[in-house]
Order: sequence, then structure tokens, then C-alpha cells
Amino acid sequence: MTQQHSPPATLSTRKTTKRIIIVEDDHDLLENMVKYLTLAGYEVTAAASAREFYYHLSRQAYMLAILDIGLPDQSGLVLAEYLRKNTDMWIIILTARSTLDDKLEGLKYGADFYLVKPVDCRELSATIANLFARFEAAPPIFDQFPERNEHLQAQDLAPWKLERNGWTLTTPKGETFTLTSKEFEFIDSLSFRSNTIIARRDIMKILDYPSTEQASHALESMVHRLRKKIEAAGYEFPVKTSHGIGYCLSADLIHV
Repeated sequence: MTQQHSPPATLSTRKTTKRIIIVEDDHDLLENMVKYLTLAGYEVTAAASAREFYYHLSRQAYMLAILDIGLPDQSGLVLAEYLRKNTDMWIIILTARSTLDDKLEGLKYGADFYLVKPVDCRELSATIANLFARFEAAPPIFDQFPERNEHLQAQDLAPWKLERNGWTLTTPKGETFTLTSKEFEFIDSLSFRSNTIIARRDIMKILDYPSTEQASHALESMVHRLRKKIEAAGYEFPVKTSHGIGYCLSADLIHV
């Protein structure tokens, strides 16, 4: 399916753009939903797998995700749980599973609505319109933090910089963080395959970690510490974690 890609959104357009991502492995159903919702005035991105979903999520912000549960590479419930823990996006579960227990499970994982297939696109569109009406009545929470908005705007406009001489990572606003050797190698390993999720096992090989559970936890701890250090300074960490898969750069980065 050919998609048209819009230029990266600024913070101000993210407040009002009705941007949706649909994750569905049934090609015909996915195409029908994309066409219908596009005609209804929404900006729609299609993904046929969890891997595609994580990739698109690392590139731009969305207000709503429509998730099938039975995806080929990861359960849609895992995606819902990830979104609920890491974003403010709304979530619609769209699945053939219709029992009460299935619906309760979907809601437990963070879904705002649970629709059972086959679903009429008119019902889906009405549900989405209801969610966006709530958004227009209550602006996003980040409006209340203008000092954080300044950082986000800068990150949208300029690249991060990675410098081997001194092992430093510099933000778009010019603030520099000194990295450990492992932190540097971690960011460096992602930068040479931009826009691509790098598998955890590949990163562990690059960092000379053994293939053990203890080493896997060491990698997670290292990434967590680096994330906290950067976020404590008021910046959005330029790496997205694809749980159960690996890591991906979520911002432009250059070597200097």
C-alpha cells in the first residue's frame, strides 16, 4: 500500500493534527479502514506488524492507535500496554475475540474502546470522532509546561551530535553529556542503521556482552541510567525501546 508522508510535525501542529496509526495484518481490512478514515479527514498511517508499528512510532507522534490483537510478531495487547505506559495516546482494540473475558483483558491492558470484528467503518469513525471531541474539549497536558515545550521544539528542528573524541552526546540546544564507553557504543550502534530497530541480541554482540540473562539486564540498566540522565535535564531521550525486540533512534543524529 502506497502512503503519502507529510513533513515532520512541529509541536503546535501536533496539538491539532488528527493523526492515527492502524496496526492490522489483514491487508484488505487495513486498506479499507485507511481509505475510509482518510476520506473522513484523518491523517492515517498503516502498519501490518508490531515491527512496523514501533518504527512509525519512533518517527512521529500519534493521537490514536487502532490495534489488532492477533499480529504475526507480537500481541496487540503488548502494544497497548506499551502505549499506556509510555504515551498519552488513545487506544482502540479491534479484534474478532468477543467474549467478556477478552474485552476485560483488553481494557486491563489500556484500551479505551474494544470493538469486535467485523466492524462497520461508520461505527469505527464515530468512535474516533468521540475521542477527538474529548481532545478538543481538554487540551493536552504538555501545554501546561512551556519550559519543556522549548526543549521539544529544539529537538524537532536540530539533530543530536555524537562525538567520539571525548565520548560526548550533544543535544540540539547545545548541552553536552559525557558518556561511558558502553553508552557511547550503544548510541553509536544505533546511528549507523538509522530508522531501523536494532535487535537486542545484535546490540549485545556489539557491546561484547555475553548471551546471558544477567548481561541482558545489564544492558537494560545501562539504557535506563542514560535515559534518566538525559530526561532529568529536560530532554526527551532520543532512543525508543521496542519491548521484546530491540532499540531504535527516535531523533536525527550526526557524528562530529
